[in-house]
Amino acid sequence: MERKIYCLNKISKVGLGVLPSNYKVVEELEGSDAVLVRSAAMHEMDLPESVKCVARAGAGVNNIPLDKYAEKGVVVFNTPGANANAVKELTIAMMLLAARDIRGSMEWVKENKGDPEINKTMEKAKSAFAGTEILGKTLGVIGCGAIGALVADAASKLGMKVVGVEPSTNTRERYKDLLSGVKFVELDELLKVSDYITVHVPLMDATRGMINKDALAKAKDGVIVINAARDALVNDDDMKEALATGKVRRYVTDFPNAKSANTEGVIAISHLGASTEEAEDNCAMMAAKQVVEFIENGNIVNSVNYPNLTLGPKAGPRLVVLTKGDASEKVLEAVKAAGGKVNKFVSGVKGAYGAVLLELSEEVKALPSIPEAIKVLAR
Repeated sequence: MERKIYCLNKISKVGLGVLPSNYKVVEELEGSDAVLVRSAAMHEMDLPESVKCVARAGAGVNNIPLDKYAEKGVVVFNTPGANANAVKELTIAMMLLAARDIRGSMEWVKENKGDPEINKTMEKAKSAFAGTEILGKTLGVIGCGAIGALVADAASKLGMKVVGVEPSTNTRERYKDLLSGVKFVELDELLKVSDYITVHVPLMDATRGMINKDALAKAKDGVIVINAARDALVNDDDMKEALATGKVRRYVTDFPNAKSANTEGVIAISHLGASTEEAEDNCAMMAAKQVVEFIENGNIVNSVNYPNLTLGPKAGPRLVVLTKGDASEKVLEAVKAAGGKVNKFVSGVKGAYGAVLLELSEEVKALPSIPEAIKVLAR
């Protein structure tokens, strides 16, 4: 059976290359089975009934209306960790850019390139761009997941002391090898002891504006703040004030906006975190595989608006029932009433939405009405 995939952004050919031969990339959204997206805004986009899932080739999903799509029974995936190394490398570069005024030094060379004695005059000028080394300095990592753990490991290997904030014991355990050199502390302690602070948390209500006047007041004088996550994690007005007073020595962001791009003391980079060939390939491949896994087998892997569920490879007909809340018992009763025999099933809840994945002995023609059911998909 032919499957249709619509790409809202340019998606890596390497990633699209993992799609089975019956999956076709099409030019029209109408009639598509799935949408692949990178950064395109989808909040005003109404999806046709044919769309079963959306896969974000990247980690952040603030460009996608998660609840709106969940209400329609559209599963949204992201690709955590696929671009982690790319963001890690940029984060280290951001620290080095802030440690010395490399940017200012390069601008000086550009402005004085016509000077035939530039090799001599630069010896007098270079003191204006001097800085410090990162060896022996303390890096505070807020959020020690896929990216933060890699940053912490790299910083440790560069001779930095690393402290971290990570409330999830599961995350600490998952990345324990990378985090072996990290001392875990409370946020106030991290702010107090860090020479550099780097933020690697998702943007949500609890984290919006977390680097603000109160937080910066607890930090060291002359601290350097690195933001390769999302612009709204930092309160721009409070950061501007902290830069003006010298509380913050440099603010380096990969997410400049109209305020931060025009603030003295900000080193702004044009969202290059995941912009490597390798990261784009990895994200696209991961997104494409998740789409195929869901459409063919009903397995939900790395969803951000429905629970993650898997029954492994398919051995018989399957049903995916997407619901409001936990309706697993009612789903099982409905399948039984329809004459279906369940060989195995798995269910879960994520926020306000639930899902049940069932493998049956044989197909059932129709289920009795389930009030909580948003969508029923046969696999």
